[in-house]
Amino acid sequence: MTTITSSRGHTEVVSARRTDLRDVSDIISLFSHFTEDVFGRIDVMHLLEKSNLSLTLCNEKNEVIAHAVFLDYPNWNITDQSDWESFLHKNYLNNKCTPLNTLFMHLFVAKEEYAAGCSQEIIRRVFIEIPELQFILLFIPADENLEPGLESAFEKMITAPGSAADTNFTLLVSPRHRYHPQLHVRKARLEDYNDLMPIWTRQSETLKETYSEYFLADIIEHQDEENQAVVCEAGDTVVGFMSLCSQVDVSLFHACFDLRPFHGLCKPHPEDVLKAPWEPSIPEDEDKSKQTSQEAESISSQNVEHISDQDVAVQKGEVTTISHTELLLDDIMHKDFKASAAPLLETEEKDTFRPVYRGASNAVCIRLFCIDEKYETRSLDFLHYVFKLFPDKDFCIILVPHHVPEFCLIRSFVRVVPYFTTQLGHELYVFHRAGLLKSFTVRRATTNDIPGVKMLIKTLSLNESILNDLKIFTSARREPDGTPVQAFIAEVLDQIVGISVIRDEMDIEYIRSHYNIEDFIHFNHHEQEEHGHLNHFALNPIFHHYTKHFLKEILRLAHKSSLYYPIYPQYTEAKISVFQFQNPRAHSLTSALHYMVPVRPRRQIVYPPEELGINAPSEQVSKDQLSYSLNHINRKLITESKTSINSRIVVVGASDVGISFLETLVFCPHLKFNNLTLISIHGLPGKDLPASKHRRFLINSHCFNDEDYAQMSLCSWVNVVVGKMTGINRTAKYVVISKQRKVPYDYLVLCTGQKYQVMSPTGADISKLPTNRDVLSEWPQRYTGKVPSNHFNLNDDQDCLKALHWLEENIVNSEGNVIVYGNTIDIYTTVETLLSLGINGSRIHLVQPPLTSDVTCLNNSEIESAVQEALSEAGVSVYYDSILAQWSKGDDPDLITCAAFTTNTEPFKLQCSAFFSFAYRTVDYETFKAINDACLVFDGRLVIDTEFHTNDVSIRAAGSLTKYSRKYYADEWTHSNFNSKEIGFELATSMLNLFDPTLKPFSKPPEGMDSLIPVYKGCKIKGGVLPRGCNYLHISKPEIPIQLDIELALSDHGMEIITGKARHGNYFRMHINKYSMVDSITCFSKTPFPVSNYICLYGQHECLLNDLHYRWNEGQITDLYSYFREPWSMAIYHDQFIDLKKELRQILLSEQVPEPPPERLADERPLPPEPVLRYLRRHRPHLPMYAPAAGERGAGGAAGRARL
Repeated sequence: MTTITSSRGHTEVVSARRTDLRDVSDIISLFSHFTEDVFGRIDVMHLLEKSNLSLTLCNEKNEVIAHAVFLDYPNWNITDQSDWESFLHKNYLNNKCTPLNTLFMHLFVAKEEYAAGCSQEIIRRVFIEIPELQFILLFIPADENLEPGLESAFEKMITAPGSAADTNFTLLVSPRHRYHPQLHVRKARLEDYNDLMPIWTRQSETLKETYSEYFLADIIEHQDEENQAVVCEAGDTVVGFMSLCSQVDVSLFHACFDLRPFHGLCKPHPEDVLKAPWEPSIPEDEDKSKQTSQEAESISSQNVEHISDQDVAVQKGEVTTISHTELLLDDIMHKDFKASAAPLLETEEKDTFRPVYRGASNAVCIRLFCIDEKYETRSLDFLHYVFKLFPDKDFCIILVPHHVPEFCLIRSFVRVVPYFTTQLGHELYVFHRAGLLKSFTVRRATTNDIPGVKMLIKTLSLNESILNDLKIFTSARREPDGTPVQAFIAEVLDQIVGISVIRDEMDIEYIRSHYNIEDFIHFNHHEQEEHGHLNHFALNPIFHHYTKHFLKEILRLAHKSSLYYPIYPQYTEAKISVFQFQNPRAHSLTSALHYMVPVRPRRQIVYPPEELGINAPSEQVSKDQLSYSLNHINRKLITESKTSINSRIVVVGASDVGISFLETLVFCPHLKFNNLTLISIHGLPGKDLPASKHRRFLINSHCFNDEDYAQMSLCSWVNVVVGKMTGINRTAKYVVISKQRKVPYDYLVLCTGQKYQVMSPTGADISKLPTNRDVLSEWPQRYTGKVPSNHFNLNDDQDCLKALHWLEENIVNSEGNVIVYGNTIDIYTTVETLLSLGINGSRIHLVQPPLTSDVTCLNNSEIESAVQEALSEAGVSVYYDSILAQWSKGDDPDLITCAAFTTNTEPFKLQCSAFFSFAYRTVDYETFKAINDACLVFDGRLVIDTEFHTNDVSIRAAGSLTKYSRKYYADEWTHSNFNSKEIGFELATSMLNLFDPTLKPFSKPPEGMDSLIPVYKGCKIKGGVLPRGCNYLHISKPEIPIQLDIELALSDHGMEIITGKARHGNYFRMHINKYSMVDSITCFSKTPFPVSNYICLYGQHECLLNDLHYRWNEGQITDLYSYFREPWSMAIYHDQFIDLKKELRQILLSEQVPEPPPERLADERPLPPEPVLRYLRRHRPHLPMYAPAAGERGAGGAAGRARL
């Protein structure tokens, strides 16, 4: 905060912040007669949308008292935005302005009496915000004077002789040195101690306690050639300190980090071993477990290849050329990576080749660093002097503990990718001396650049595609289909260090309708041609900190305001790899990814085309195409920095809870989690082709589907370790994987859920005719022997896929029985899948053990009867109350040949060729053992509190693995009763309080409330295909299961609406509670139905459903399926309908009484409220089936459309 004084002597304490669109009306109110004269006619909303930086000053009452907007090209359209640099050099003297160091002021307004102080403060804040900035320019009409508040902030720039530039406009400049100058750096002296101690104490209390009060003085006093200490000064005051050491043990770093992009931080040596010895054969599974980077901005551990072997030529104190030794692209990808996103970290291969470096250390290490927070954005000023102190070193490195928040200095460094098993609790950051060069320029590519680009990218697997795109640009400027193409080159000292290729985004309507891109831009202020599609972006990691500037220049030179970059799912890899070298639209992995924001996908309405006819949405909105993850950047985001979180967050289990947790963290646009790791037996889900047969084995929770996984692309942000957790070391903070490898963590999140386990036969001797009563005491128990190869426990897609392949090879075309054992709903979906594979029903035996609860898995007698009838028709044998007694093995000890069961009467035996077990679901034994051995409280399940904490503050847990502590007296309620996706979101929200600096701390709950468990509101969903090919869906509120018959008998049950019959395959049941809200839906239909639409019906008031109760009582509804396909219902399925409900609720709760509507004719229908009309207008592309209100364009053609 800063205090400014008005022209009348009044003072205000002001603070600067980024401008919000809610400030627009306040900004307009600050306009004066000077504003239009100096800046021209301004559309504030449009200007904010296109600005690079906009700042607002507010007082302590949060009132806007000043505002300014800055762009990277001149105001008043003096010259084309892509050509202003040459215009300035031609027309003005002593001009050192470049796109890297210059911004233009396009608007300044302030309260008149505070204008002078506000202008000074805003300009000062701009220079602080953007360290590279040296000049702020402003063009004003030649016959106008600056308003009084700006006069003191600018000076006139001298025009060149003979220039006519000043006849119409005057160019004014505000240089950095007047507001926030560069810092002077020198060697530290003992007399600096008194200036440094307040800074040191404030920032490093822990170090002071550890090393004593005079630690700094000792460092300063004992300097030598290898250990130096430097300080920076602002005026005559020391404001920062840095201690350096040139003796660096790089061998330690070689063991912990992938340093191949930096030649191991060593000098080149003739005996360096940089490539693996040639091997005549390659194991088939060689690429199954490679370590790659979670950082697209950094260099992947496997994705590094040298361009050339020349050395860096360095003169003392200054870099004169840049050699190709260090020109390594962080855009390099695996040969099998192609244009898709593959898992970015899997288990490390034991024999992974690591280079051997024989040369001397080439790095100087920052040991200690502190700087006054007022000057922290000038931290990079130290490095100019540091490299002069150590002229023989090319790299400056710094080790930072994982828990330390990111500070300004390391934002200019490259984060080195750690090996995932490293136990070193620090991040390593590297800076090359060439990164200090300011001659980084971006221009359009030319034909002459092709050889240089070819050399730069020759080791990339998509180099042919990049070169083809470059040639298309240089030869024709557009694709054969007419799509404009542009290519840009980044240069330093006339050497090519980067390339980017973009196209016009031709699918912008699809993007707008399928992604929440309007979270970041307002479409109405962007022309169609201002949207660009990023195909390639490759930049030397030495200049990593110029990535945003490169992107900013691409936007300026290409006249774009936004860029989009898609990442396609992994299962498209094979398809893409066939044609990608010939495909001009192939995308290379981009080092700019982490500077872009991932865009959340939008839930889509499933439209009924027959019912809508000509009123259906356009093909641009409703078309089906390959789903992808979308990343975005625009002018505003260029100058906004993400907060990097280096804490190692390890998630165990790829359950719905775990995926939801990761999704929530990944889609925080202002945060960048560098160390997210998922440990899972089969890696991330969603790797297989959509609609594969094996997906039908298990019931579907409908938390995520294939499209969701493709649109999240978690593998672009999350390290994946394929393996099983077998141990937890809480003291050393690491997880043991498969009893071998160790994965360190700072925060551990356990969400493995419960899994079907191999149940042990009771061992009863059926020759003695035992009954269930004789064996119940020994049932169920976990099987500890070797699991037969034809015994299947299906817990995820990979288990199902494995079972499917085995069945196709061994069962489908042969004889033999398949036994399905269990009493969960998965037995029915599995039986239906077996039937769909062509296995005759007479060969399928469904054996159900005794129920452990009065509530059946379907809990609906009508559907149960229909399923039993379908099983009987298919010839499936069904056995009830049967306990597995024995399984016998024939000649092959690895196969079950028959299985025996006890019942309440006589035992029976069945021949068996495949055995599917769904009878025993619990916490996996190895997971339990790891938890128990780590002394985490386990009481049947892992015990947590209401904030997901276990008894270890660093370990959290959620999902069906957990239960609440007994102190809450809520043993019947667990996370199993709630929606898993909602649980994962709440888990992530609770952890974001640890990392997100923008969140306000939660207030403590009222006294007594902390002893209550949270109540989540999301619905529980299960769906699948049951026998007879009927599609089943059940949506219900979170509840403790109760028999449906008992529920119907309750006095406050509400009402139910049922149409159709289950045995006819058209059953639809909807339950409406006593508050007239939909709280349960059950569908059983031979015809597929839009599940995502029906999920939207949950929690809606029946009046919103076109007066459902009234129409049902009047006999107007005979088929709920057709009723909810009618055009009127489409708005309810829209993803932003909830926002409309919130707005209407606010209106109802407001104290203002609306004005009475104008008189209308007797037969004229009343118009819906204005928010409803506004909602329909805004979402017209999705909802064209609604007739426009009278007076709106197109209102005359409303025939056949829905009305509200």
